[in-house]
Amino acid sequence: MTIHRIQPGPRMSQAVIHNKTVYLAGQVAAGASVTIQTKAILAAIDALLADAGTEKSRLLSATIWLTDMATFAEMNSAWQSWIAPGAAPARATVLSPHLASAEFKIEIAVIAAQA
Repeated sequence: MTIHRIQPGPRMSQAVIHNKTVYLAGQVAAGASVTIQTKAILAAIDALLADAGTEKSRLLSATIWLTDMATFAEMNSAWQSWIAPGAAPARATVLSPHLASAEFKIEIAVIAAQA
């Protein structure tokens, strides 16, 4: 089976497609709040899924890392506004006090089926 990489770099690709499954790298974004970062991340996920020939209603799984669980409701509000009705993926939300940079408050990685 062919492996297709989207936006490959020296250390990682932003997405990898294999066997009609799309694996996105963890997405982060700058911003003053978890809401701002979450909305920017979700927009980036939309764009990567489109590049991979799929969209958010085809999500299978999501992993969300938060640096502060006190921001869970804030993140969840943005998530619930974005997720396709009736198509919520399996999801885990994990406390991770340290992400790649101190400016990041949230990181999201998803897996989706190709359309």
